[in-house]
Amino acid sequence: MRLFVAVWPPADVVAQLAALPRPEIDGVRWTTPDQWHVTLRFLGELGGPEELSSVLRGTALPRASAVLGPVAEAPSPTLLWFPVSGLDALAAAVIGATGGVGRPAEREFRGHLTLARARPRAPRSLLRRLPRLELAARWEVGEVTVVRSTTGGAGSRYDVVERFPTGA
Repeated sequence: MRLFVAVWPPADVVAQLAALPRPEIDGVRWTTPDQWHVTLRFLGELGGPEELSSVLRGTALPRASAVLGPVAEAPSPTLLWFPVSGLDALAAAVIGATGGVGRPAEREFRGHLTLARARPRAPRSLLRRLPRLELAARWEVGEVTVVRSTTGGAGSRYDVVERFPTGA
């Protein structure tokens, strides 16, 4: 079971994201509202969520205010995302608590919400053809979630396995 820990934007932010232009460009796959999240920690393949859930259940998760935007970025030739700040302390608590679970954290936390991916064989400049996307939003993070990821041809499907309140 492929697992990660994430926070999700509230419905009003999802509606704002959904209202952004998403032109059809051959080689670009736009993510969908049910995929819009900020990964705090990716753990990879685990036998199940029990060990992860047990660790998070015993962790004090700080409150956080997520700040999305204001301009979408292409940090690589294959990704387009909105940066999300304000989650560093929450991510650090999750990463610290889950250090012995799953595969090691790959890199330093960099909060973001993925909007689009260019297919692997697409021209390297493809994402530069997209219009400039701007959105500034803020929300209070009331929970973190353990999420199961199922990969497929149309993108990944995410199912929340368990929820943990912040500020406890």
